[in-house]
Amino acid sequence: MTTSYILTDLDGTLLHSDATLSPYTKQVITEAIQSGAAIGYATARSYISSNRVVGDIPWKHPLVLYNGAMLFDPLTGQVIEGAWLDRNVTHKIISIGKSLGLTPLLFALDSENKEKVFHERLSRSGDTAFYNSRPNDPRFVELDQLICPDACRTLIITYIGLLEELQPLEAQIRRQFEESVCIHLMKDSYIQDHFFLEFSHPDANKYEGARKWAAYVGCSPDQLIVFGDNLNDVGLFEASGTRIAVSNAHPKLASMATHLTESNNADGVAQFIVNLIANELTPQNKPCDK
Repeated sequence: MTTSYILTDLDGTLLHSDATLSPYTKQVITEAIQSGAAIGYATARSYISSNRVVGDIPWKHPLVLYNGAMLFDPLTGQVIEGAWLDRNVTHKIISIGKSLGLTPLLFALDSENKEKVFHERLSRSGDTAFYNSRPNDPRFVELDQLICPDACRTLIITYIGLLEELQPLEAQIRRQFEESVCIHLMKDSYIQDHFFLEFSHPDANKYEGARKWAAYVGCSPDQLIVFGDNLNDVGLFEASGTRIAVSNAHPKLASMATHLTESNNADGVAQFIVNLIANELTPQNKPCDK
């Protein structure tokens, strides 16, 4: 069969709303990979966090992590490449946040390419909920004063809070740094009423991540089939030829889709892949086509 090149988002797309992988989706993707399809995922998660929820699938191709800040090889456990936020910019953003009463989680790589999450003592409800959702996670390191250590590289600076708390910080960083920082502000899928505000290198986005992934596996962006649900998937859609939105997708992303599929809770990604592998998708017969 013709090789299919597929990148899927995880939370809200491949995973059910309780952040679990269904047995059906696991079976479909495993069989597709074994049949020769090139499949990976593009997520805001780290490798440790994402592997805990989808590690039962035998991934063979690169994974796009931290919203595109890092391309990772799951077979060797090695970082292929990445885009790191300047350390001085990192410290300026942390300082501005503190002036507004906010302290972030700092996701970084150390000198041995091990993932770290640096933080000060956690007291805000969003931060503690995030921490508690990742029990026994070796990445978390508490510091008296949050900095990016000299031997480390910043992947993402993440603030978790209510929308009205985060919007002033977003506006100030946009004014001060303009296009020199990539900014994502989106509602969290798991912490009630909370949003994530994230800052990273301008090339640390799913658009660049998808293009790097395509080059690595040997396909053109036009050959790339992607699945998504949220605003951080806009770049993923912009970089790809076939763009599938699950039915629970944000309206902006749905408007960019070439196809629609069932929701994450109805295993829409797996359903679409089954039809794709079975060659049931033709110009005259496209399930859920817009």
